Parts: sequence; C-alpha cells; structure tokens
Amino acid sequence: MWTVGSGAMAAGLAALGLLATAACSTGGTGARDAGPAPTDQGAPGMAAPVPAASASPTLKRVDAVRLIKDDPKVSDRVKADLKPCAADVYPVDTSYGNLTDTGAPDVVVNVLTCGDAVGIGTYVYRPSEDGERGYENVFTLEEPAVYSTIDRGDLIVTKQRYERDDPVAYPSGEDVITFRWTSDRFTQHDLVQTEYNKAVGGDLGGPVPTAPDGN
Repeated sequence: MWTVGSGAMAAGLAALGLLATAACSTGGTGARDAGPAPTDQGAPGMAAPVPAASASPTLKRVDAVRLIKDDPKVSDRVKADLKPCAADVYPVDTSYGNLTDTGAPDVVVNVLTCGDAVGIGTYVYRPSEDGERGYENVFTLEEPAVYSTIDRGDLIVTKQRYERDDPVAYPSGEDVITFRWTSDRFTQHDLVQTEYNKAVGGDLGGPVPTAPDGN
C-alpha cells in the first residue's frame, strides 16, 4: 500500500511540473509579451501636408510693336512691312529672359511676314540702367528667314540660307549661331551649319518628267 501510494504521489507531482512548464512557455502576462503599443502611427486617412508651390513672378509685358516702330535702329523697310495680319494682330513674337544680367528680363522681338511667317528681323532690347528710358536696342539682325530665341542665358539666332531660285519652303541650308553677352555686347560663341538634302522632300528643279507617248 505505501509503495503504490508513493508512486501515485510521485506521478502526480511530475504531472504538475509539466503543466507549470507548459504554462510558462505558452502563457505570460499578455501585454508585456506583445510589446509596447506603437506611438508613431497617425490617425487613419491623414496624409502628410503638401508644400505649397511658389508663385511665378509677375511678368511685365512690353508693347513690342511700339518698341519696333519707335526704334531708330530698325530699318524703314521692316517698319513699313509691320502691319496687322488680321484686325489688330501683328506678326510679332516676343520672348522674355535673362540675357544681359541686368536683374530684369530682356526682351527678344521677332518680326515675321503675315503670309508664311518668315522672319524678316530680330532684335534684343535691354532694360535701361536708370529705369527711366525704358529699353535700349542691343542687338539687331535684319535678313530673310531669321529668328531668335533664348536658351539658358544665350541668344540663339537661326538663319535659313537660300541659293538662287530656292523657294521659301526649301532653303539650301541653315545656320544656328549662339551669342553671349560679354563686355556690354553680344559676341558669337558657337556656330552650327547644316546643308539640306533637297532630294528628300525638296524641289530638285528642272523639267517635270512626262510619260512616254501611248501610255
């Protein structure tokens, strides 16, 4: 009787030890095992604020037609050709940008023809240093098919080159000249010349071929 009772008691103690071990490995205090709650999460649906875009500076536009007509450096021929194409719309393109480092935008004016929009004169106007005389002409080029643009502080002048009997739509080549403002004047910085292949979409000249008789 004592031997059997002692064995049963030993078996019961062993079973209690196993249950305690299982409880320690799978149980616990809950919150401590899960770790602290995250503190850097915002409320659902709240996005980070978007920075406001900076407003573009107000552009002070000029009367390009008046600049051309009042400019003594513009030829009488260009002034005479500068007429409205329709109603009060003049064939004038105007660009604003930094070319001469005055702190205010320079103005590039291209005068075109009404019919085929071919440039006949291009001009650069620089704000006067005293701010009272308006603008002064610092660049003038009057040639057929000329046009100027502003590219990252450079003045880019494009000229179409025509040989004898070239139609307006098919020049023989093109010159692209880069000017930079140096010592109070524009100086040539780069020149790219292109010769056009008139066999591709151009006018080859000569008589138009005709079909043989009977065809």
